[in-house]
Amino acid sequence: MNERMTKRLVIQALFPRNCKSKHPDKGLIAHSDRGGQYCAHDYQNLLQQFGIVASMSRKGDCYDNAPMESFWGILKTELVHHRRFKTRQQAIQEITEYIEIFYNRQRMQERLGYLSPAQFTQRYYANLVAA
Repeated sequence: MNERMTKRLVIQALFPRNCKSKHPDKGLIAHSDRGGQYCAHDYQNLLQQFGIVASMSRKGDCYDNAPMESFWGILKTELVHHRRFKTRQQAIQEITEYIEIFYNRQRMQERLGYLSPAQFTQRYYANLVAA
């Protein structure tokens, strides 16, 4: 989280933390809007380096990014609109905890069969191994 959305910020958001720790399979899709940060050669080159497929919303089609927009709405409704953060660091910490601890590990979601995203992912990979 920063004061401005820059190319460096979107690169830091995806690399190295996510790719080095989770080693995504080639073919992972990274969806974004058409912002200059996501079109930048540096960002696109990193996606290519990790075998990640870039996907961008079609011009003027807000439905392409509907799942992510839905998440932002949930985050704002359940956390951000109920808080007044004293510092940017406090906001970063509380939003990170909400996503990493509550949303990913505890919050059950109807579309995932009333499992949390972590439980759903764990079950998915367990079924792959069993098959």
